[in-house]
Amino acid sequence: MNEAAKTLDGWYSLHLFYSIDWTSLKTVPEDDRTTMINEFKTFLEALETVHNNKEGSHAFYNITGQKADLMLWFLRPDVKQLNVLENEFNKLNISDFLIPTYSYVSVVELSNYLAGDSDEDPYENPHVKARLYPEVPRSEYVCFYPMDKRRDGDDNWYMLDMDHRRSLMRSHGLIGRSYAGKVKQFITGSVGLDDYEWGVTLFSDDMLQFKKLIYEMRFDEVSAKYGDFGAFYVGNILNIDELDTFFQLN
Repeated sequence: MNEAAKTLDGWYSLHLFYSIDWTSLKTVPEDDRTTMINEFKTFLEALETVHNNKEGSHAFYNITGQKADLMLWFLRPDVKQLNVLENEFNKLNISDFLIPTYSYVSVVELSNYLAGDSDEDPYENPHVKARLYPEVPRSEYVCFYPMDKRRDGDDNWYMLDMDHRRSLMRSHGLIGRSYAGKVKQFITGSVGLDDYEWGVTLFSDDMLQFKKLIYEMRFDEVSAKYGDFGAFYVGNILNIDELDTFFQLN
């Protein structure tokens, strides 16, 4: 049996995607819509307080295309808190006009493929802690996609020995590091938690950097030979003070 990669695990993660039922929302009187939006703002402001206190984090984006209109990404210390948040959101009046289109459950993850030898407790390393319990950036654009490592015939990632996998991941990681300052990447593990094995969430102030990074990685063996990808979701940030304009119907 090949050696399994060990992981360091941080905050639990929940991506939620919704389409807006604009047709039904148009039938709601303007005063009632305003009340719903203000209630939604209060919910988002509470999330922002948790984010600022570094007790969790979140992202809120307007998704481009017909896969969804909105993405909410929650990060919390345990799954129960994610459930509480999801239930709280579902009880908002605005949720009556939101149609769930996709969700993804995972946990922030760092593998030992690129780890060096050290006797220190990695959970006490400031750099590691910052990656396991991240402060999600307020970048202009987001890109999310799930992915698997292939297990077909000779192209079976899990049949490769640890040294081979470590070498491949080192090369793969160099591509990602070349986009430092342009793209912020978060890897969340989902083996046994959702339909794919990992979720990848990227942030940038230039959406073209997603295209450039992912295209370049297509030529790396880890992706070209062993990567299987799900749907891609991209969009731009929605700030609280933009909600009135976003939901304006007149």
